[in-house]
Amino acid sequence: MQRRYHVTTFGCQMNEHDSERMKGMLESLGYREAAERADADLILFNTCSIREKADERFITHLNQAKGLKAKDPDRIIGVGGCWAQSVKDHVFQQFPFVDVAFGPGQVHRLAEFLTSDSLTAQGYFEFEGFTGHLPMKRARDFQAWMQISVGCNCACSYCIVPSTRGREVSRPFGELVAEARRLAGEGVREVTLLGQNVNSYGRDLRPRAQFSELLRELDTIDGLDRIRYTSPHPKDMREDVILAHAELGSLCPHIHLPLQAGSSRVLKAMRRTYTRERYMDRVALIREHLPDVALTTDIIVGFPGETEAEFRETLEVVEEVGYDGAFTFNFSPRRGTTAALLEDDVTNEEKVERMQRLIEVVQRRAAERAQRFVGRTLDVLVEGTSRHDADRLRGRIGHNKTVNFDGIAEPGSIVPVHITAATSQSLRGEMSLLALASR
Repeated sequence: MQRRYHVTTFGCQMNEHDSERMKGMLESLGYREAAERADADLILFNTCSIREKADERFITHLNQAKGLKAKDPDRIIGVGGCWAQSVKDHVFQQFPFVDVAFGPGQVHRLAEFLTSDSLTAQGYFEFEGFTGHLPMKRARDFQAWMQISVGCNCACSYCIVPSTRGREVSRPFGELVAEARRLAGEGVREVTLLGQNVNSYGRDLRPRAQFSELLRELDTIDGLDRIRYTSPHPKDMREDVILAHAELGSLCPHIHLPLQAGSSRVLKAMRRTYTRERYMDRVALIREHLPDVALTTDIIVGFPGETEAEFRETLEVVEEVGYDGAFTFNFSPRRGTTAALLEDDVTNEEKVERMQRLIEVVQRRAAERAQRFVGRTLDVLVEGTSRHDADRLRGRIGHNKTVNFDGIAEPGSIVPVHITAATSQSLRGEMSLLALASR
């Protein structure tokens, strides 16, 4: 009887990429995917440890799996990803029903465990390689993640990533170009490049490579209509990458530029290595070359020591920049980070109140920015039916805005859509038959 697996993914796009590789690897071993966890012989969790809430959600799911294993002791439970790496010294003591645990650099060891003669509990936590080398089962045939580097050399005081994913290592330039050509040959139209700091890509390679060079080479690949990437670091956002956006037809007009805080003192405490002024200089350079670009960001509220005046500096930056969207988080200490040793002197009530004010500004400015799309006809990569109306379609424009629209088109096609309305979150429109007929 064919064995079945179920994977639950928490966290970032890198984890989504890693989960697709886990699935591809398992199917190469003869497993097939189960729609429900209760129907699986192998239950896997790909974990995140960036935020406390991710930990809490995962533990709830893991305890549900414990109940399923009690009913069927032969069921295998595996835990991978950043959380597993961060608690590697006591994961089996804390959760004795877990059979296998592995860090982000050890996904390939899961296959070794499953094909071994004796399935005794095993943990794999060395930084050994790229999941990008493994088989992949994509969520959509026409979109793909592509891991260009792993790890991070930054030392942000709140971040656990360097200890869970290791030092930064770039994949060879030629290997990435070959993978992108293969993906395009398989029908992939949009690829998203992944790294903890994508625009420091290539500095560890010999000969050295530059991120902008990789973008330019990928732009030459026939069939690859859209290139995205996440996430860059403001300290490394240089003019050559910005010019690539202006000059390359496939590079999407969207840049995610994490702010984290608008106060230079708080940024220094976070060890972000740039000031508010340096950040705004990058924004000005981007807008100079790319006036229509979509800018999105990350912001942490309530970092230890953040005063009301310093929080207002963050609001000022958000007002001035006018982001197209933002991921916002209340500070929560992560084990093993220097920020966890600081007194968390911003009360929860203050964090909640500040977050409400921040979201109001983010959404108001995003709604104002979104109005520039109304009346324009834009290319939309169709992803499927609308989540809110089964009679409509859903897709995204190059600016990474979701569009819900009327029309008939297959997922994976790129169609012109006339935008009729906009909110802070999404756009609305109707397929332009006139524009379609003129192509």
